[in-house]
Amino acid sequence: MTATEPRRRWWPRSVRARTALAAASAAAVILVGIGWWLHHDVYDQGRRIAEKQAEQQVWALVDQLNGGVVPARRGTLLPYEVVATGRRTAVTYGGGMEALDPGTRHVLPAPTEARAPGSLTILPLRIPVRGSAISDRFDLTGKTYTVMFSDVSAAALSRDKAAALGVTADADLRVYVVVLPKTAEAIARTTDLLLLRAGLVGLVLIAAATYFAVRIALRPVEAIRVLTASVTASDPRERVTVPATGHEITALATTINATLQRLDDAAAQQRRFVADAAHELRSPLTTLLTSLEVALAYPDRTDWPAAATTAARQTRRLQALAEDLLLLARLDTRTPAVRPETVDLTALASRLTEQYPLAERPLTLTCDSTAPVHAHGNPDEFERLLRNLIDNAARHAVHRIQITVRNEDDWIVLTVHDDGPGVPPEDAERIFERFVRLDDARSRHDGGTGLGLAIARDLAHRHRGTLTLTPRTLGACFQLRLPQAPAPAEK
Repeated sequence: MTATEPRRRWWPRSVRARTALAAASAAAVILVGIGWWLHHDVYDQGRRIAEKQAEQQVWALVDQLNGGVVPARRGTLLPYEVVATGRRTAVTYGGGMEALDPGTRHVLPAPTEARAPGSLTILPLRIPVRGSAISDRFDLTGKTYTVMFSDVSAAALSRDKAAALGVTADADLRVYVVVLPKTAEAIARTTDLLLLRAGLVGLVLIAAATYFAVRIALRPVEAIRVLTASVTASDPRERVTVPATGHEITALATTINATLQRLDDAAAQQRRFVADAAHELRSPLTTLLTSLEVALAYPDRTDWPAAATTAARQTRRLQALAEDLLLLARLDTRTPAVRPETVDLTALASRLTEQYPLAERPLTLTCDSTAPVHAHGNPDEFERLLRNLIDNAARHAVHRIQITVRNEDDWIVLTVHDDGPGVPPEDAERIFERFVRLDDARSRHDGGTGLGLAIARDLAHRHRGTLTLTPRTLGACFQLRLPQAPAPAEK
């Protein structure tokens, strides 16, 4: 086997084969348990039947002896022997005992102590080894068997009956019947063979039924696989058919369709983003190129300081747009925030309020909060978020911008409120989309890229917060909610 060759495993790769093998294995374990239980139950039932037959034979022999009749040696199912005190040979025997030659000497012991008539005794006895020319069809010699016996007293019989039995009037007779387990063992063996055959056939049928059932059940999955294989990143418009059965395949198809829809939406958003970015880059580049071409065509009549100023302004716009695009690309990768620290948002808002340039327009920027409010995150990203909100407010405010920071339970609520024309309710969510400007001409003139609010919301989500536009009768009010952090310990 080479290093690149995949290792072969005995376990099949197919889900159908694996399920069929697993079902057959589980069924085999269950069938083995059932077979073991049936084997012992059948054997116990056969043994009880043999004991019942032996008991019936004992009482039949006792009845014949009480009647003064010597039982016939033939016609009995089980080996038996009748012995008596004062007698060397057996009174009678049969059922296979003749192979042990009890006519010469009785095989089983004579009674040494008489038992109460009508009682039945069960105990194991070892059959002695006796040489004989007759075939021992039950293979009794030298083995221990369960034996049932009952006693008959000759004193309770008449002299004629005792004489007919060939015993003295004071003799005690004992009727032995050997319980043969061979019948129970034979029944158990036959049952085992039947169970083995039925079990093998059953395992094959179970494996085949499971294989084809899983094959039928996986047909919708195969159809889903074939269809999703045709989906590409550039064209994720295919959708799988949702079965009407309502089982797990339905949930899978629904989930895949939802995933494909998200891919389609993401692809459409990416295409719009690329188109919008190209459009945004084209405008300053066109202006810059036109200005430079006119200046080069008419160098003597060109106001070079004005041309340089225009080029610088468009270059700064391109630089801001490139930085915003790079930041959005980094935010879209969902990488964790670097250098997580505890930031005082009140101090950050106060510093930006003092440093923000307002020389171009007569605006008043105030921060009404003084109590420290802390949040976990990246200080640079918090500053970018708040600066974007202030930039947006400064482009639309008439006279005043107000920043407030406060605690509400376990949350920080930061608002940036301007007294500008406000935002129509139907555009309250659209303004957070990328490259969206409600006042496109003014935003371009003021240097806006249409990405500030989108970046601000992404930064808020990056810090497990939210950024929304709250309704106001005058102007626009953006509300930032962030999880509150405990104040850092003083060093």
